[in-house]
Amino acid sequence: MSLAPGLIDLPDGRPRCWWHQGLPDYVTYHDTEWGRPIADDTRLFEKICLEGFQSGLSWLTILRKRENFRAAFRGFDIATVARFDEADVARLLADPGIVRHRGKIEAAISNARCAETMLEREGSLAAYIWRHEPDNADALDYETATTRTILPEAAALSKTLRKAGWRFVGPTTVTAMFQAAGLVNDHLEGCICREAVSKARAEFVRPRA
Repeated sequence: MSLAPGLIDLPDGRPRCWWHQGLPDYVTYHDTEWGRPIADDTRLFEKICLEGFQSGLSWLTILRKRENFRAAFRGFDIATVARFDEADVARLLADPGIVRHRGKIEAAISNARCAETMLEREGSLAAYIWRHEPDNADALDYETATTRTILPEAAALSKTLRKAGWRFVGPTTVTAMFQAAGLVNDHLEGCICREAVSKARAEFVRPRA
C-alpha cells in the first residue's frame, strides 16, 4: 500500500513525517520530542533561543549542537542568562560547539532579560505563550504542512514579543516553536506520532500564572 504524501517508511515499517530524512538522531527527535506539549518556563525559553539560533540554518545543525548550547548557556536558566556580561559573550563567541553568531548570542541574553520582565508581569512565560494556542491549526496533510509556514497566532505573539524588545523571534521562528513545543500537532495524518501527540495535547494541563 502506498504512503500518503509527506510520509516515509523506515526499516521498522512505521510511517513518519518526511522531514527527519531517516537520520537516527533526527528520527528520535521526531518520535519523542517534536510536538509534545511543554509547560516549563526554562524549556520554553530554550526552545525560543534555539529556534532563533536556527535562523538561516537547519534544525538538524542546532539539534546536533544542543547539548553544547545547554552547557554554554547554563541550561538556559533565565535568571542566569539574563546576567551574562561581555565576558560571557566573548566566551560564547570562542565556543566551537555552538553557533558563534554575535547577534544571536546577544539576542539570547537580551531575551532572557525580557523574559524576566515578563515573569514579573505575567508570573509565567509558559502561561503567556500558551494563551496564544491556536483553536485549530493541525496540519494533517502534506500540502498544508508545506504551504502554511506562519500561523496567525504565532505572528501575533511574534509582534508582541518584538514590541517588548525580544529579538530573533520573527513569525516563522515563533511558528516553529509552536510546532516543536506542542501548541499545535503538525505530525501528518498517518504518521505514527500523530495520535500519541493528539492524546498528549488532550491530557495536557495548560499552564496558568
